[in-house]
Amino acid sequence: MNMPAAGIDQPDTGVDRLDAGAIAAALGPRAHEIEIEVVESCRSTNTALLDRPAEEVPRLHLLAAEIQTAGRGRHGRRWYGARGTAITFSVRRRMRRPLRELGGASLAAGVAAARALRALGASDIALKWPNDLLATGRNAGAKLGGILIETRVQGKAAVAVIGVGVNWRAMPGLASRLRRRIAVLEELVRPVPPRNLVIGRIAAELLDVLDSFDASGLAALREEWEALHAHAGKRIRVRLADGSVLAGVPAGIADDGALRLRTRSGVRALHSARVVSARAENGPRPPGSAA
Repeated sequence: MNMPAAGIDQPDTGVDRLDAGAIAAALGPRAHEIEIEVVESCRSTNTALLDRPAEEVPRLHLLAAEIQTAGRGRHGRRWYGARGTAITFSVRRRMRRPLRELGGASLAAGVAAARALRALGASDIALKWPNDLLATGRNAGAKLGGILIETRVQGKAAVAVIGVGVNWRAMPGLASRLRRRIAVLEELVRPVPPRNLVIGRIAAELLDVLDSFDASGLAALREEWEALHAHAGKRIRVRLADGSVLAGVPAGIADDGALRLRTRSGVRALHSARVVSARAENGPRPPGSAA
């Protein structure tokens, strides 16, 4: 996720503490399938799960942290979150699909998070390729959360760790520090659902979509992801890994999670790129944008 986390510690109010039992209750009938662990602090929930030997981690494991002190996002970006303002957790799962396809699991996880948050009342949510949760409506384009998937081969099995971060309550000064607009769940749902409930509901959807992904890849989830795509039908500019910028209109996603971009020279499949601007096809051009 662009949004996991270098934690900024603040005095604990004692309100809405993370609790493994409450997460299990929110997760529902599938809670017995997954080991749930809550820690006060760790460098990164993704790192903590990835670094454990395979024999020490069951097939399914969820780790949630009050504070991440050195979390990281896509391309090494950092996430900032004060105690009690964010939701940060990771799920580790052994996967059957080939390692080359597991990049698409990030998009599948986005579908899971959007499903859960919408069911909790946050209807103004969309997905930004490849791994962001955005607000729509009055705060359109503001970042609500993100997803980071990391994979590792252990023995003969591929292991995926899917990190989820959601801005739960406002953190003063965060938007100016990051120089971008930030959305928080408490703005989208009143009253804001407890963090344990949010984690459990997202985790339940995540287990379902990972089962579907493991069985048939991204194909079964493609239509739903594209319906949630924040930039569908818009003209976007993306910065490629080599620093160059490409403009075009999204043309859906490929089986491996690549964004298909319709450009003047044809359709390109993008595996590693960052969307830097978007506008309606016939709308005003954002400052500094190129045709």
